[in-house]
Amino acid sequence: MRYESFEWQEQPPSNGVPRNVWSRTSRRLSRWHRPYTLALIVLDLLSVVGASYIASFLEKSRAGFSTSESFLLYAYIVLPLGWLLVLWTNGTYDRRYLGLGSEEFKRVVRASVTVVACVSLLAFATKADLSRGTVATVSLSALLLILICRVTARQFLHFARRSTGHGAHRMVLVGTLPEALEVYTAVTRSPAAGLIPVAIHLTDGYAAARGIETPVPVYAGRDVLSLVREVGADTIAVCGSASAEPGELRRLAWQLEGTGVDLVVAPQLTDIAGPRVHIRPIEGLPLLHVEEPTLSGPGWLVKNLMDRVAAGLGLLMISPILAFIALGIRLSDPGPVFFRQTRVGHDGRTFRVWKFRTMYVDAEERKATLDELNESDGMLFKMKQDPRIFTFGAKLRATSMDELPQLINVLKGEMSLVGPRPLPADDGDYLGDVRRRLLVRPGMTGLWQVSGRSDLSWDEAVRLDLYYVDNWSLTYDLSILWRTIWVVLKRKGAY
Repeated sequence: MRYESFEWQEQPPSNGVPRNVWSRTSRRLSRWHRPYTLALIVLDLLSVVGASYIASFLEKSRAGFSTSESFLLYAYIVLPLGWLLVLWTNGTYDRRYLGLGSEEFKRVVRASVTVVACVSLLAFATKADLSRGTVATVSLSALLLILICRVTARQFLHFARRSTGHGAHRMVLVGTLPEALEVYTAVTRSPAAGLIPVAIHLTDGYAAARGIETPVPVYAGRDVLSLVREVGADTIAVCGSASAEPGELRRLAWQLEGTGVDLVVAPQLTDIAGPRVHIRPIEGLPLLHVEEPTLSGPGWLVKNLMDRVAAGLGLLMISPILAFIALGIRLSDPGPVFFRQTRVGHDGRTFRVWKFRTMYVDAEERKATLDELNESDGMLFKMKQDPRIFTFGAKLRATSMDELPQLINVLKGEMSLVGPRPLPADDGDYLGDVRRRLLVRPGMTGLWQVSGRSDLSWDEAVRLDLYYVDNWSLTYDLSILWRTIWVVLKRKGAY
């Protein structure tokens, strides 16, 4: 049996719009965003009211500060409602941006800037006696409170998705089996994303899946919309080449109008971040334009400057901690305080990395007897209970404090604060995809470290490092640095 295209039980009207769109009788199946959006609205209102209270409290000591009824009206009613309206018009409550990614926070910042501009313009036009300090205090306080509340709300949403599956989309994947399984692997890497595949609908028949174990049930030759209803899904994901069927994708979109089922398209373009992808429609054909990764220019100059300044200041500030660690190592095991090993850096140049020694001095000689106990499937040797590590060294590794001396490498320009981890120079020739990691300087932390560290497989670690290389940005670096703090505190994957 061969199934070449989608089958429909009902053909759409000639105008391409189902009648139930006009009657508006059907509602969207996925409704988790409604109570979540309502909670965000309440939190945003409370944040702006709280910011007004903070500003009035701080300004009470200023001579001539007014707490008249008009001030209370504008501060606690007009401003919060106006701020809420600007947030709404900037799409901060759009369900496409809720729960994942940075777009939601970017829109919040953009809306806040708009509010400040509007307030300043109105104050100038009406010649109102409004303190610039009051405006600044309200603006910064409101923005900070809104962002804190939204980050907290997102954490609750992620917890609900991971623990109960509530607030997630149930998806039917449509395409060939390899394409559908690739999308399945991608969307299930992060349960917090809220995408749960529940079925696969094959476009090339059951024969393609014969003898292959699949994580979800596989169907073929079925009407897609009736299958969605049968498995209780609310989203159809068209995978890879299935999206290239002439006219079929458009007709599927027509049929889904008014049904409450979402339609997403997963092209054969993986590990490319949104800012690098732009849609350029030409005569009704939406072309995806993929820009080259930015590995030079002003952004990289700022990154280099930030690395050097942060490393220099960091070494000065933590010098007492470094001295204490050095003393602890000497008391734990006689020998050198630092461990220096040749690693491969930017463009394949080698350098000697600085680390606090966490193993006994004969660790390299004892490694040969432990090779069969290696728990890593890649270039690095990893053991959760490595007998070569002394007690104080184990504590340093658990808190990642053994890597603090790498600030010296960052100061010298051999490493960066964020980037792929430097690999030993004697383990492999870095051919193929792995060599692409060398396009940037290695980092003290990176996407690999904040996504699981030693708990990840070698292939997954390489994929994350390559994703970082291809989608680098200053904002992304700051995000990884922030996530590093929580990963270190949780001691996740550190051994």
